[in-house]
Amino acid sequence: MKNDPDTGETGRSRLEPEPMARRDFLGLTAWWSAAAALLFGFLGAIRLPKAAVLPSPSKRFPVALPASLAPGQPYVPAGRSVAIYKEGNGVYAVSRICTHLGCIVNATESGFDCPCHGSKFAKDGTVLKGPAPKPLPWLEIKSVGPNQFLVDEGKTVPPGTTVTV
Repeated sequence: MKNDPDTGETGRSRLEPEPMARRDFLGLTAWWSAAAALLFGFLGAIRLPKAAVLPSPSKRFPVALPASLAPGQPYVPAGRSVAIYKEGNGVYAVSRICTHLGCIVNATESGFDCPCHGSKFAKDGTVLKGPAPKPLPWLEIKSVGPNQFLVDEGKTVPPGTTVTV
């Protein structure tokens, strides 16, 4: 701003920007807010076709027991949280997910040991030492051929249920 010495009026230089009226400022702010909302809505809509669920293996899977599997020795299929036992003429599957907080228990010669909180389970899944509140669940297993079985991790069966081979 500069002052005119003859008239005493204050004038603006032509290089100075015009002051923005309050109404114009609020109008522009509303337009920019609407544009930002549309942009974020569009970005959210772009993500919709992409699945938000990670793929996981099927809960039903075939297993071929090795012929050299000794009675009472656990067979743990690779990448699965199941232990399969062959006792006499029966085969059964026990989940390896601890009933305390869901850790994967390690199959040992005497049963299962939980590495997280120290629970111990017998080969049939019964709790030998806490803090696990319940025994390991038995899983459904079906015979589909000689030494070929179909295990369903999604279905539990009463303890003692075996498949005769």
